[in-house]
Amino acid sequence: MESGPAKSGTGRNPRPPKVKNKAPAEIQITAEQILREAHDRRLEPTHSIPRQKISDLEELSEFRQRKRKDFEDNIRKNRLNISNWLKYAAWEESQMEFQRSRSVYERALDVESRNPAIWLRYVEMEMKNRNVNHARNLFDRATSLLPRMDQVWYKYTYMEETLGDVPKARNVFERWMKWEPDESAWHAYIKMELRYNEEERAHALYERFVSIHPESKNWIKWAKFEEDHNNIDKCREIYAEALEYLGDDKLDQKILVAFAKFEIKMKEFERARVIFKYGLERLPKSQSQSLYNQYTNFEKQYGDREGIEDVVLGKRRVQYENDIESNPKNYDVWFDYARLEESSGDPTRTREVYERAIAQVPPANEKRYWRRYIYLWINYALYEELENGDVDRTREIYTQCLNIIPHKSFTFAKIWLLAAQFEIRQRNVQAARLLLGQAIGKCPKNKLFKGYIDLEMQLRDFDRCRILYSKYLEYDPASCSAWIKFAELERLLGEIDRSRSIFELGISQAVLDMPELLWKAYIDFEISEEEYERTRELYTRLLERTEHVKVFISFAQFELSIPYEEGSKEGVGRARKIFVDAYDSLKKKDLKDERVLLLEAWKDFEDNNGSDEEQKVVQDKMPKVVRKRRKAADSTDDNVIWEEYFDYIFPDDQVQSRNLAFLAQAHAWQQKAQQS
Repeated sequence: MESGPAKSGTGRNPRPPKVKNKAPAEIQITAEQILREAHDRRLEPTHSIPRQKISDLEELSEFRQRKRKDFEDNIRKNRLNISNWLKYAAWEESQMEFQRSRSVYERALDVESRNPAIWLRYVEMEMKNRNVNHARNLFDRATSLLPRMDQVWYKYTYMEETLGDVPKARNVFERWMKWEPDESAWHAYIKMELRYNEEERAHALYERFVSIHPESKNWIKWAKFEEDHNNIDKCREIYAEALEYLGDDKLDQKILVAFAKFEIKMKEFERARVIFKYGLERLPKSQSQSLYNQYTNFEKQYGDREGIEDVVLGKRRVQYENDIESNPKNYDVWFDYARLEESSGDPTRTREVYERAIAQVPPANEKRYWRRYIYLWINYALYEELENGDVDRTREIYTQCLNIIPHKSFTFAKIWLLAAQFEIRQRNVQAARLLLGQAIGKCPKNKLFKGYIDLEMQLRDFDRCRILYSKYLEYDPASCSAWIKFAELERLLGEIDRSRSIFELGISQAVLDMPELLWKAYIDFEISEEEYERTRELYTRLLERTEHVKVFISFAQFELSIPYEEGSKEGVGRARKIFVDAYDSLKKKDLKDERVLLLEAWKDFEDNNGSDEEQKVVQDKMPKVVRKRRKAADSTDDNVIWEEYFDYIFPDDQVQSRNLAFLAQAHAWQQKAQQS
């Protein structure tokens, strides 16, 4: 295969040579064959450099001189590379040239005296060759120069203890402890003393240890050490001293749990309970979860029912406090929290929770923010009145609540009514009237008027009821329910004319929220008084305002219900005339659905009261139901959507349409004749 000319320069040719022969090779080599061959050759001996055999001292001297020259050259090239120094010293040690090895180590220390690796290798060389005094001297130098290097101190104490010189090892530890090392160093010292049964020294060491490292875990280790050695009083003294030393700022739940478990082991259950409660009162809720769990288990094992309930209440209090801390405006949590305290039966705690809850005033003067909040005041007032029987506090709560509500923006009629009902229960009617009068004056509402009127009705003060209804209707003349209730009051008192006058005033209002109810109430009133002419006149006046199909049907039913003389058909005739007039009126307005309703009511009427001919007249007017298609409301010119609907075809409409079509054809023929 020929290759093209190589490009000049050092860059690679971006275009590799083309392969001319793309036929498969005669011998195919697979990846499996390559892997198998590598596996078979893994045990073949590798080529190694032959070892040099030295036969006499002259050759040995030449070899050593050559190696030293190599080491010195390497050091000369990079004297800061510590590995070169260490290899050089180790080689000299292997040649039993200890003086030369020491010389190399000393030269290395001159270069970098604070490198712990050099000191450790230097000391290991001396220890390996049993040069104890040399090793001690080196340890003294290293610990003086590097007092914070724990590894050097560990090796120093290990060497002295291995040699059996415990006083010297203790002396080394004492020198080390002056530097206040970390906890592992103190534990090593204590373990050494315990290995030689020096318990008194171990006690003293633990005392020095916790004075330098006063963490909770170290106090616990000291206490467990004393407990293992059966010093119960000393153990209890240590725990008490730890709690006193740590105080409330550094108090940890671990030491409290350990102290309580110790007392439980000693069968001192009351002491354990006091310890648990001591911790729960002082530790924040987020840092006492483990303590709560241990306290729960303790009460389940050794406590009574009240203790277990206290633990459960405490757990739920912690949960509610955490929820409140994350969102103090979550009123649902406050409700549950207050209910919990109410169930516990502690009035002081319950009042505290309610006071904290009502202090969380909503952030904005919008009623939607206040709807839940206002029930906190209501529950608080009901709790004080019903559970504690504190009348003065209940009255104060209602007063504070009414003062805090922004009545210019909105109000809550429920609060006013509850406060008034509370005063009624205290037999203070004047205070209740004063409250409701103040409410109507500040922020009149329909609910306030209704509540005040119901109160006066219960007190049977009807003159005040009349005054309140007058004020109510001045405030909201469109309220049909107010007009109806006012008229019913007058009728109840036997003032029929006053009641009728109130109805007349009501239906004469230009705007009413539900006029059909007022008209129906007026009509029912006249019917109950058997004033049939007045009722008929009312129906006529109502039909002048609205020709609704239900009014026609109701009018016809009224005429039919009047008790005429026996055998008289006047009621039936009047009712039939109303149906006929109603049908003609609806037909003119082309109200097909209403005509169907009217015809069904008319048909029922004729079936019960009419002859066959009259029934046939109504039956002939009944429409035919047909299915039609029309364009949907959401159809467009590009996308026409058809929908089906049901339509009514009345027989009398078809006759009229045929007559109109005939007249239209005659008119067109006349115009065509005139043009010709």
